[in-house]
Amino acid sequence: MFVVISVAVFGALGASSRYSIDALVERHTESDFPWATFTINIAGCLAVGYIIAALVDRHRAPHWLRIGLVMGFCGGFTTFSTFAQESLDLVEARQLGLALANLTASVVLGMLAVLAGVRLGRVV
Repeated sequence: MFVVISVAVFGALGASSRYSIDALVERHTESDFPWATFTINIAGCLAVGYIIAALVDRHRAPHWLRIGLVMGFCGGFTTFSTFAQESLDLVEARQLGLALANLTASVVLGMLAVLAGVRLGRVV
């Protein structure tokens, strides 16, 4: 039961963080490119890589905390469904260059961010 509570609490924190970062980025950009979602996805990839390497692989944190951070916080924070919808919106708006840039950069930089997170997590 404690794991479920952990996922719920960390999920709320992840979703709240997502909302805050989205609002902050949206206030400071005027581009058609979905910078807020892109930023959140890359940050989420970095976070999940770090959390898995530092806390899950090494088993240094309690089970409830590891699950809460990965499934709760990162699950509530990342925005893959929004990423897919915004990419489709760009395609439907015939902004194929921006759609391709979003798809490619998000996937490639997301993987690199996970790798960076893993390496950071292994150092700690």
